[in-house]
Amino acid sequence: MPEVLISPEEIRARQSSPQNRVPRIALIGNPNSGKTSLFNQLTGLNQKVGNFPGVTVDKKTGISQLTPSLKAQIIDLPGTYSLYPKSLDEKVIIDLIHNKKSEAYPDLIIVTADASNLKRNLLLFTQLADLGLPLVLALNMMDVAEEHGVQINVEQLQQDLGVPVIPMNARKGIGIAALKILASQQLTGLNQPFYKIPEELLTLVRQIRYYFELKNDYLALHYAHQYKKLSFLSDDDKSYIEDLLKENKFDSNTLQATETIERYTVINGLLLDSVRVVKAEKNEQFSNKLDKVLTHKVFGYLIFFAVLFLMFQAIFAWASYPMDLIDAGIGALNGFIHERVSGPLVDLLTEGIIAGLGGILIFIPQIAILFAFIAILEETGYMARVTFMMDKIMRKFGLSGKSVVPLISGAACAVPAIMSTRTIDNWKDRIITIFVTPLMSCSARIPIYTVIIALIIPERYYFGFLNLQGIVLMGMYLLGFVAALLSAMALKFFLKTKERSFFIMEFPTYKMPRWKNVGLTIVEKVKAFVFQAGKVILAISVILWVMATYGPGNAMENAEKTALTEAQKLNLTEEETANKIASYKLESSYAGEFGHFIEPAIRPMGYDWKIGIALLTSFAAREVFVGTMATIYSVGADEEEATIQQKLAMEKDENGEMFFNPARGFSLLLFYAFAMQCMSTIAVVYRETKGWKWPIIQMLYMSGLAYLSAWAVYSWLS
Repeated sequence: MPEVLISPEEIRARQSSPQNRVPRIALIGNPNSGKTSLFNQLTGLNQKVGNFPGVTVDKKTGISQLTPSLKAQIIDLPGTYSLYPKSLDEKVIIDLIHNKKSEAYPDLIIVTADASNLKRNLLLFTQLADLGLPLVLALNMMDVAEEHGVQINVEQLQQDLGVPVIPMNARKGIGIAALKILASQQLTGLNQPFYKIPEELLTLVRQIRYYFELKNDYLALHYAHQYKKLSFLSDDDKSYIEDLLKENKFDSNTLQATETIERYTVINGLLLDSVRVVKAEKNEQFSNKLDKVLTHKVFGYLIFFAVLFLMFQAIFAWASYPMDLIDAGIGALNGFIHERVSGPLVDLLTEGIIAGLGGILIFIPQIAILFAFIAILEETGYMARVTFMMDKIMRKFGLSGKSVVPLISGAACAVPAIMSTRTIDNWKDRIITIFVTPLMSCSARIPIYTVIIALIIPERYYFGFLNLQGIVLMGMYLLGFVAALLSAMALKFFLKTKERSFFIMEFPTYKMPRWKNVGLTIVEKVKAFVFQAGKVILAISVILWVMATYGPGNAMENAEKTALTEAQKLNLTEEETANKIASYKLESSYAGEFGHFIEPAIRPMGYDWKIGIALLTSFAAREVFVGTMATIYSVGADEEEATIQQKLAMEKDENGEMFFNPARGFSLLLFYAFAMQCMSTIAVVYRETKGWKWPIIQMLYMSGLAYLSAWAVYSWLS
């Protein structure tokens, strides 16, 4: 086993108690080889997502209980076909396994391979083996191989490869126990390489090896191929390698191609003894038959839009019952508390914290349904077909076929969607995709859409099952998609490049979704939505309550006196008087003063100072808008058990008419469809483009588009 360099803290932990050290195990494999299923089986809910040091690529890690006395940290690395990276995702892998000083350097690598396509998967395996790393080959998807008539002699394959081989079906958990037992043992790397480095390169390779104190020739060869991409090398180190390569006339592209050909020659020889394909008519792939329908140039699009239609109908229709229960529960809780205790702290709890968080908790059912659909589409393999079908449409608007994945992902969240553009090699395609992705309606907009739509669109059904509100919600998502395409088409004329891009994607076979994975996805996404938004909302709700409860000087006392005087003149009832006092106090508070200050700027869109406060707070995150509105309309409210939707519906304008009428409602919908009001999105665009130029242009463009659209629709409908 090669030497593993670890941190001083880990060294001390090992010296004091070797049993307490947690070994690191990396999962590496081709895309669609079942790596994610294996990760979920090994770690369950013990997962967390962060970033690799220095880059914006996701690092998914988890803890697995290998034996009753041994735990291991599992690192899920991006899918790749070889160790010669083409994207930022793949670059992370070589940065990790080529640098023994990395904090995440693995003690063991589990290579996942698709048993039904073993030849292609073994290219990556042989490269990793030649680095001298301890490996286990997880021979996954054995059931698929059997369906395709592929018979594998596992014992022979294990003998030929020289490493442990575990036959598995990670989706069903078959082979997990054996893999855990094997991973808990001390394993060593291979001594016999699969690829022999040419004699004429050995002098160069040995110079690099001794200079960097490496213990493996193939690793030194990779330094020669990839020195520009290795972030842990200093500028002096890179200059040293560059000078050596010039001196030795090193042709990286030709040598990589030659190496790949030689590796496949070796792999073909190995598989002759261990793999046999039984050709039979019954093994004709079911996926190919299904693709004739689902990717049809006409029916394919109709089916896709039918799936989208079902999803948005479900978000409204199926989620309505649990949402009503949550909403009523929040109102009942506030009423229960107010009946028994009173005081400023109680008001803070009910009108600030509970009302604000209630504005987020109510949308858990809708978020869960959205991510359930997305997870099922990915698990079954249908999402890959969608990207293929949309490729031709994307190119007409100046986007790459690879742009489809970020745009579709943008329906969940713009942050990971923008980060996924790293797979786009062409600079122009990548910048345009980053620029327009925030126009896709993300899940954070759902709380805003559903509240406003419910206020201005009647709950009406057509043919007994078509929900009008669901149709409008789908229309908002389609509006964002159309806006993204038109913006991309406009931007392509300003960006000039001679690069050409190609769209290559492998179709996974259709499978029944693994419901455990779907459940894990739902729990993970809902938890992230609630806790990440909840932190911001909790802080903003408390601040807003303070700003809305107190005012400068004697403003609050004067407001109460003025309200009482007017109430006496108008002979108002006790309840009407209390509502007038609450309204006057809110308007005279710090929040009211600030809202009035910005009101002239937003008045053309039909908004008042209350909406103005919510617009500003939602710059932290779009979903904060609902929490802010819940807090503002809860302060001083007499009907403590009224839901947020009921409170907004009861709001009147200066003429005594319903404030949230269709004109204001559609104005708000358009504003939030186009406005870039998420600090996280701005931050990730800055990191991905390495500067403030594109985030600023993006912010100005989307804010301008949102303002003009909202103003236009309000003026038209008024």
